[in-house]
Amino acid sequence: MVTPSVRWPPRYAPGTAAVHVRNELEMDAPVDAVWAWLIRAQLWPAWYGNSSDVTFLQGSPPDLNPGTRFRWRTFGVTLESTVLEFVPTERIAWDARAFGVDAYHAWVISTTPRGCHVLTEETQHGWLARLGHLVLPRRMHTHHQRWLEQLRDHAARGLPPRA
Repeated sequence: MVTPSVRWPPRYAPGTAAVHVRNELEMDAPVDAVWAWLIRAQLWPAWYGNSSDVTFLQGSPPDLNPGTRFRWRTFGVTLESTVLEFVPTERIAWDARAFGVDAYHAWVISTTPRGCHVLTEETQHGWLARLGHLVLPRRMHTHHQRWLEQLRDHAARGLPPRA
């Protein structure tokens, strides 16, 4: 099976960024449940400990949709994000901007015989992004792996509740 890849905007392509992290995980969970948990951003803080304070600035909560703008906190930084790619049950990506950080975080979901394969990649520009990566080089990879594992565990139990 060929795993689909991220469709990088040129500015965020891995070769142009100071920081690039890639994680992936096979999940014994239905694609629709994985997708539902992933786009239900207002519930992230309940199951992904590295996120908090998810607030919709544009769009209708609780789910992310094309063009949704939201503010949230992760890695100790409050970011503003806009959903830039959205293909239901297949792809979602958003930017993330704050003082010293300009990032792009993408997710690609592929159906497998047992459930699905989820790939997540992020690239970052900016002095704060470079500093964080220099001081704690595995931190983002570790937290993204936890995000994937928690996504798998929740999706395996079914669809999320309405927020």
